[in-house]
Amino acid sequence: MGMKIVIAGAGDMGYHLAEHLSYDNKDIILIDTDKDVLDNVSAHLDVLTILGDSTSLEVLKSANVKDAHMVMAVTTSEKTNIVTASLAKQLGANRVLARVRTHDYLSPENDKYFKNIGIDNIISPTMLGSAEIYRMIKNSSFSDVFEFEQGKLNVVGITLDQYSSLVNKKISETSNLLFEDIRIIAIVRDQLTIIPKGNTIIRNNDHVFFISNKKNVESIIAILDQKRVDIKNVMIIGGDDMAFATSLKLEAEYRVTLIHRDKERCKWLSERLDKTLVINGDYKNVELLIEEGLEQMDAFISLTESSETNIITSLSAKNHGVYKTIAHVDTREYIHISHSIGVDSLINKKLVAANQITRFLRKGNVEAVSGIYGVDAEFIQFVVTKNNRVTKKALKDLHFPETAIVAGVIRNDDVFIPDGDFILQINDKAIVMALPEAKIPLEKLFH
Repeated sequence: MGMKIVIAGAGDMGYHLAEHLSYDNKDIILIDTDKDVLDNVSAHLDVLTILGDSTSLEVLKSANVKDAHMVMAVTTSEKTNIVTASLAKQLGANRVLARVRTHDYLSPENDKYFKNIGIDNIISPTMLGSAEIYRMIKNSSFSDVFEFEQGKLNVVGITLDQYSSLVNKKISETSNLLFEDIRIIAIVRDQLTIIPKGNTIIRNNDHVFFISNKKNVESIIAILDQKRVDIKNVMIIGGDDMAFATSLKLEAEYRVTLIHRDKERCKWLSERLDKTLVINGDYKNVELLIEEGLEQMDAFISLTESSETNIITSLSAKNHGVYKTIAHVDTREYIHISHSIGVDSLINKKLVAANQITRFLRKGNVEAVSGIYGVDAEFIQFVVTKNNRVTKKALKDLHFPETAIVAGVIRNDDVFIPDGDFILQINDKAIVMALPEAKIPLEKLFH
C-alpha cells in the first residue's frame, strides 16, 4: 500500500493535486458535495470518490482519515476547510492542511491558533500567487525561475525569438555557445514538452529551460542577445484579493498603478495601499489604459475575474510596447497555451498552491517535487542512499529513461551540471527533470 491521501474539494486545486499525486501511485480519496464534479474526476483519474460534506464525521470516517498520511481540505469555503482539517486530525490523520483566504490567518504570530486545533499547515492560493508574481517581476527577463538549494542552482525558462544565436542549432552544437555550467534541460514546443537529446534541433519560438549555477544566470541573457529591461512602472488591472496582495508586495519597490471598475472597492483599496495609485475605471477600455500611462509601463499584470479579459488586455499591453505581461487565468486548459499565444507568463494561483502542497509531501528518497506551468515534466530530487549501479557507471551508461534528464547534482557544498561522463556518489542529491512516464523507472534506478 502506498501513502494514503484524502482531499476534500474536487475543484481545480483538488483535481490538480489528485492528478499530480496519482502519478506517484498513492491511494487517493476525493470528497466533494457535487456529483457531476466527482464523475468528471472518476472519468479522468484513478482515485476513489466520496459524495458528501467533508465536515461530517460520518463522511470523514468513511474516507478512513484515521489511516491517512495527509488530509488536505481545499474546498472553496474557508470555514469548511478549517473544520474538516481540525476534525480529521482528531480522528487520527497524520498531517492536515487547510486552504484559507483571510490575510491575517497567515501572519506567523497566528500560527499557534491553528496548531492548537490540530491544523499543521494553512495555505492561501492568493498569497502564494502574489508571491509568484513578485518573483516573476523580479526576474523579468525570464518567464519562469526555479531555485534549488537556496538558489545555488537556478532553472530559468525563456522564449527564443528568431534573433537568438541558438535557433536552428542542434543541442550538441550549443555547448560552445553556452558556458560549461549552463545546460538546456527542456523545450516546450506547440504545447509538447521535449526532454532534449544531442540531435534535437532548437526552433524559433521554442520555450527553452536552462539550468545554471548562480553566477551564470545573468550570462544566459547575454548569450541569447535578448534585450534586458529594468522594471520600474507596473500597471495592475482588477481589484480582488489577489490584486490587493500583489500591489501590497510590489508597491515597496515599484511604481504601481491599479485600475478597477468598482468604486467602493477602489476606495477600500486606496485606504489600505500606501503608494499604489488606485484609479476607478473600465479596464476593458484600452483608451483609458493608455491615458493612465499604459505605454510608459514596463510590466502589466491582469488579475480580473475573467481569464479571457486578462489574456486579451495582456496582448493589448504587449502591442503597446509593454515589456513584461502576466495574466491570471482560472482555467487549467489555458495554462498550456501561454507560451504560444504571446502573453509572457500565465499564472493560476490554484496550480501555484497545488505545486506548493506537493512539496510538503515527502516521499521515500525523493525530497521535493516542483512543477512548471504548462510543462508536463517536473523536477524530482533523489538522494543516492547506497552504492548501487548508479554509483558505478557514468550517467550515459545507466540506461536512463529517454524522458528524463539529470539536470543538476548537489554534493555537499558543491553544485554540478553533469554531462554524460559524470558519475554519481553516495549522498549526492540528484535533481532530475522527468515526464510522468519516467517516474517509475527512475524510482527503480535510484532505490
